Amino acid sequence: MRGEASGSLAGVADEGLPIAYRVLERGVRVLSSDGDEVGTVDHVVAAEQQDIFHGVVMSSPRLGQRFVPAEDVASLHEGGVDLRIPASEIAELPAPGGAAPQYTEDPAESKWEYWARRLGRKRDWKAER
Repeated sequence: MRGEASGSLAGVADEGLPIAYRVLERGVRVLSSDGDEVGTVDHVVAAEQQDIFHGVVMSSPRLGQRFVPAEDVASLHEGGVDLRIPASEIAELPAPGGAAPQYTEDPAESKWEYWARRLGRKRDWKAER
């Protein structure tokens, strides 16, 4: 069975299968890189229309809510979120605030079309009569 042969993967087997951020559920435990349970998932922060995962807001009994940016998330599983940072760095994570960035660019749109649309809406660059 996966996880039994290697000491570094000892806790992986009981976390379940890897999953996408869209199906990560509230209450799933969050584990530091050194294997400590540091909290549980409160919610996912993402720009779903663009399929961009920004991170996870976790709840910690000791620290309250903390935002874990995507670059600090190593993997997502049915029963656990594995972080790339040790438990000692959890307190340094920021409290959540604001919303995920909104992207208005269409990747299918050419650069010329993008700038024509952006500048075409803007009236302040034209001389007033």
